[in-house]
Amino acid sequence: MTATRNAPPLQGKRLLLCIGGGIAAYKALELVRRLREAGAQVQVAMTAGAQQFVTPLSFQALSGLPVRTSLWDSAAEQAMGHIELARWADRVVIAPATADLLARLAHGLADDLVATLCLATTAPLTVAPAMNHRMWLHPATQANLQTLRQRGVQVIGPVDGPLAEGESGPGRLSEPEAIVAALVQAGEDIGDEAAPAFAPSGELLAGQRVLISAGPTYEDLDPVRYLGNRSSGKMGYALAAAAAAQGAQVVLVSGPVSLATPPGVERIDVRSAAQMREAVLAAMPADIYIGAAAVADYTPVKVAAQKIKKSGQSLTLEFVRTPDILAEVAAQTQSLKLVVGFAAETHDIERYARAKLTDKRLDLIIANQVGVADGGFESDQNAATAYWADGERVFPATSKTRLAEQLLELIAQRLQA
Repeated sequence: MTATRNAPPLQGKRLLLCIGGGIAAYKALELVRRLREAGAQVQVAMTAGAQQFVTPLSFQALSGLPVRTSLWDSAAEQAMGHIELARWADRVVIAPATADLLARLAHGLADDLVATLCLATTAPLTVAPAMNHRMWLHPATQANLQTLRQRGVQVIGPVDGPLAEGESGPGRLSEPEAIVAALVQAGEDIGDEAAPAFAPSGELLAGQRVLISAGPTYEDLDPVRYLGNRSSGKMGYALAAAAAAQGAQVVLVSGPVSLATPPGVERIDVRSAAQMREAVLAAMPADIYIGAAAVADYTPVKVAAQKIKKSGQSLTLEFVRTPDILAEVAAQTQSLKLVVGFAAETHDIERYARAKLTDKRLDLIIANQVGVADGGFESDQNAATAYWADGERVFPATSKTRLAEQLLELIAQRLQA
């Protein structure tokens, strides 16, 4: 089923939207509206918990179809049994996906309508998690997610932000527009007879040792101040999590960030550019190096032993260039098969990115624009363009989690080029 050139991006796609029992269920109402605007036919199924937050009637009004809530609805079973509903869907989407629901899916349970539908369908599955940040970071939840990713489940989010209980952290449901964008990107072949030319297998990087640098570096000026940048490390950490989910042995060299270590990842914490260089070179050899860190270009010639006191109308400090870690790694002749750099630019993105690709002798560079809304540093979303010697690929704005998965699919392809 292929959409016409100017048709909505999900035209004719049959999406089974399952609503989990969390406060974020109210956002699924907007998700239904946006999915229908994108051309999809949406059938909603709700858990018992979800019905405590939003009524089935609300979803029925927006979807235009009766809402399924129970395995034991005799009228629904006569019209469209749960097995028929599982067969009907081109893709199953769970939003919000609670910690409990993710656990039941990972263990193959079929104790309610939603879990049964997921077990009975052969359609691709997408989950958009939402929960308290402590539940999200718990090793059990992360292990369940890794199991689902290995089965080819698409995971969208969650994002970092305010939570219902007054706390803040990773666990907030991705915004409906971001979920739709990720579904469009992943679902270009939903419902088509032909499989995608390059489908994620869950083991794209099995046996590969992947070394990733992430986050900022801090160059101390005195015991109180430092020279730093706005990198949050989210993109590098998303890449580390996705690489581990794809079977790689992952070493993550991280500047100062407030992020949890992804499951199955070996993490090395550093502060300065010099420390990052030392840690990266010590972690060699590797099959793939991904330089996602925002490494300081300059460091003070001298770090003041005491706090620099305010005096005069101006202050002059002397800086020197820091080592070029990416170029140094690219010059290695060990087991490296692929060296990937990142270029965060404010303008002339392609020109600067391709110059960096050539000058540093990289195999691939991922460029994105910073200083814009909903992208770049600190944001939970990003758009990027990948460049290599004789090609390029554009990645539209999506969550950094999904973008990381897409970039690793490209990296796996370039390994075979």
